Amino acid sequence: MRMVWLSTTRTGTFAGFRRAGCLALLGALALGVAAPSARAQTAILNVSYDPTRELYREINDAFAKSWKAKTGEDLTVRASHGGSGAQARTVIDGVDADVVTLGIPSDIDAIAKLTKKIPADWRTKLPNESLPYTSTVVFLVRKGNPKGVKDWPDLAKPDVKVITPNPKTSAGGRWNFLAAWGYAYGQDKDAAKAEEFVGKLYKNVPVLDTGARGSTVTFAQRKLGDVLPTWENEAYLVLQEFGAENFDIVVPPTSIYAEPPVALVPGNADRKGTTKVAQAYLDYLYTDEAQAIFAKHHYRPFKAGAAAGAKLPEVKLFKIEDLQGSWDDIQAKNFDSGGLFDRLSRAGR
Repeated sequence: MRMVWLSTTRTGTFAGFRRAGCLALLGALALGVAAPSARAQTAILNVSYDPTRELYREINDAFAKSWKAKTGEDLTVRASHGGSGAQARTVIDGVDADVVTLGIPSDIDAIAKLTKKIPADWRTKLPNESLPYTSTVVFLVRKGNPKGVKDWPDLAKPDVKVITPNPKTSAGGRWNFLAAWGYAYGQDKDAAKAEEFVGKLYKNVPVLDTGARGSTVTFAQRKLGDVLPTWENEAYLVLQEFGAENFDIVVPPTSIYAEPPVALVPGNADRKGTTKVAQAYLDYLYTDEAQAIFAKHHYRPFKAGAAAGAKLPEVKLFKIEDLQGSWDDIQAKNFDSGGLFDRLSRAGR
């Protein structure tokens, strides 16, 4: 099955699936352009990944109120969202992000290596390796689960169509790819069999959107495919926005420990004079208030106590670093030019 790559930049909210976004507005936000009335305020830009739109809307409002109470200063926190790899590229190409909150460590590593705007040891600058929350990959299926999807092997069955984003541009796509490989490798520690399994799974992928939110649109609104491997929070959001009567969430017994990290961009913030507030913003993500917001949106907060009341299932999680080594190695083996994804694509999988 030939996979079609789709460009699916989404600029509205999740509910905005039902209306068109405004690309000009997103461009202004990404470049940090404010209306004249807002220029007197302090403003910072958070460049983030696709499925965090609803999360950071609430986080940003809460932090602005907290900052106002502490300093008396009005603050605007702008946010830009898209496929994590594509978002990293915008920062590399010059977008003035004060902070990045991306979907996978290798995207922040890329900014650090190619621009020097982020220090190489960025993961040591905040608690828990700069992970204020984590996530995992679950399966969203049509109501009643007509294809009987229960675990990773079901995604490689010939009659199952899988909707997943392009791992070249999307952190969600990379986590899905690595989760499938890690599941297969965990069965008998045979890398060749793991590669074969991933190849079979990607034969079932009819389209590759550029971001995780784009794949959600393809599955939930365009109604393509039988199963959507996706961020845990995104699956729950589909139930909320499109109706629990239309979809089921299937939690595989084993899945990946997904690491969406955050980092200050001192190369931008120092020049703009926003380092103090940008650092405070990142520190805020570890507060009890912010941790409770993460749990509310079905992310797995760093502070376990913050998840009280959140109905997140128990899953046996594996770390891909334990199986493939450093993020430099993971990126090179799987997603750089000539890596496993490219080889599978050339083979028509």
